[in-house]
Amino acid sequence: MTPSQFEAVKVAIKQDKSGYILTLSIHPDEIPAEVMRDFVGSRYQVVMVRLNGEEKPMNRDQEHVRDLVRTAGILCRDKAFHKFLLETGQVLEASETEAINWLKDTLKIVSRSELTTNVPARKQFNLIYQEFLAWKQSV
Repeated sequence: MTPSQFEAVKVAIKQDKSGYILTLSIHPDEIPAEVMRDFVGSRYQVVMVRLNGEEKPMNRDQEHVRDLVRTAGILCRDKAFHKFLLETGQVLEASETEAINWLKDTLKIVSRSELTTNVPARKQFNLIYQEFLAWKQSV
C-alpha cells in the first residue's frame, strides 16, 4: 500500500468518551482519492509534522526555547516577580534592573538569549519560574 501524503490545517479538536476527535481541513486539490473512497470508520496510521512559516517541519524544542527567552524577558518586567525576589531575599530593591541582574547572575549568563544554547541555565530558569509560580499561588 502506498502512503497518502497531503497538507491539512487543524480546525477543531474535541473530546468524547472514546478519545479525542481531531478535525482537519484539506484543500480539495490535496485530498488523496483513496482517502475519499475509504468508508467512514476506516483506520489509519497517522504521521503528522507541523510546518513553520517557511513550509519546513517545525522544531518544537526550538519553539520552546524561544518561549523561555521571551518568558525570561516578561518575567523581569513583572512587578510580582520583583516582589517575589524582594520577599525571598534575592534582591535589595524591587525593580526590573535588579531582576535582570539577579537572573543573569543566578543563571551565570551574560544575556537571556543564552537560554537558547545553555542547557544548565535553561534547567535552572525552569526551576526558578516554577518556584515563582508556586509563590504567586500562595500569595
